Amino acid sequence: MSQNSKPKLLIVEDDEGLQRQLRWAYEDYEVIAATDRTQAIELLRLHEPSVVTLDLGLPPDPDGVTEGFATLEAIAALKPDTKIIVASGHGARESAMRAIAAGAFDFYQKPVDIDELGLIVRRAFHVQALEAENARLAALPAGEARSLGGLITAAPEMIKVTRTVERVANADVSVMLLGASGTGKELLARAVHDSSRRAKGAFIAINCAAIPENLLESELFGHEKGAFTGAIKTTPGKIEMAEGGTLFLDEVGDIPLPLQVKLLRFLQERVIERIGGRSSIAVDTRVVCATHQHLETMIADGRFREDLYYRLAELVVNIPSLAERPGDAALLAKHFIGRFAPTMNPAIKGLSPDALSAIDRWSWPGNVRELENRMKRAVIMAEGKLVTAADLDLPGSAQAEDDEIDIINLKAVREQADRVAIRRAIARTEGNISNAAKLLGISRPTLYDLLKQHGMQVG
Repeated sequence: MSQNSKPKLLIVEDDEGLQRQLRWAYEDYEVIAATDRTQAIELLRLHEPSVVTLDLGLPPDPDGVTEGFATLEAIAALKPDTKIIVASGHGARESAMRAIAAGAFDFYQKPVDIDELGLIVRRAFHVQALEAENARLAALPAGEARSLGGLITAAPEMIKVTRTVERVANADVSVMLLGASGTGKELLARAVHDSSRRAKGAFIAINCAAIPENLLESELFGHEKGAFTGAIKTTPGKIEMAEGGTLFLDEVGDIPLPLQVKLLRFLQERVIERIGGRSSIAVDTRVVCATHQHLETMIADGRFREDLYYRLAELVVNIPSLAERPGDAALLAKHFIGRFAPTMNPAIKGLSPDALSAIDRWSWPGNVRELENRMKRAVIMAEGKLVTAADLDLPGSAQAEDDEIDIINLKAVREQADRVAIRRAIARTEGNISNAAKLLGISRPTLYDLLKQHGMQVG
């Protein structure tokens, strides 16, 4: 799933009024709706939703549960990893026990309370995402590979970042993620949220650079009905929506100075006022922000408030670029092949040696996002069983900048070159030490000695 797509939710409900109400309530998801078992199975096959809400009282047995349970069993058999939330007003306790035994994730008794059911749905998506991540991790090649919130790495520089994120997740301090575009800042922000005690709350993200300056205040703080032309109803802002969860401010360096003052007041007092409002609203949310800009320079130029910076940057995490993560480009390329090929070009089985060499040589100025887009295109365009360097369409003269090192002395140069070469060899041979040694032109014991000498671990 791309970062911009919404998780898919299938609602199986024959009451069209309730169906419309649920569609409106679940605007954060891509909602697909079915009214009977046949339609539900068709939509399940077509969309493969992560979560299903299922009314047991379906036609032709709307007053019973026979058809509902038949639908539950069919969904569980076709897509076992789907989280099914069952709702019924018929013999609630007995139906609940039977539904859980048949594979349902949770049960809810009618009449439906939208807010409470929403909490169950969010928890179901959270659990499903964690299980999917664990499955991806289990399928990774042997070696140093590590995954956190969908971010995959084998580079010590990035593993250090993932460990930092895991340690600070429950500290409930403001976190600032610094890194170039495409390095995975939103993935890490979500990992902070998912690993924290706020995981059951909402993760609300807003890209401060993507919203016009005159609309950003309303997006963040909300507005009262009649506050300005077009304000036809009272609307809560993103900060208020993040109550009990996490607010992610992407590209925080683009917030205009007047709005920085209002944001600072919220961080100091933890209360907001909607535009046009007169009452203070207390909000309990954790703030995680990200930027690719140099905020220290912006502070010196008077474009970013220093006091706001220190409120937002209680803990700073610097994310290395892909060029600073030797071996990760090849590892991620294989991951993207496995993700894209089954649906876009099933004939593709992997990467050719010249493609791996081209991936290693290229500096990836657009980072992981560039690599993902390049691999998607290559999978679509490839005509053989392997993606080749020609399919990648990378400039042949490019040299990877990650080979550049600070020359302190010859020993340091050799040690750094050894580490880069070893990481790449292990990534390209999917963690197979014997094959990595052959690729490097050394014996297996020699490679183990080098791993020990440089403090590198595999497995």
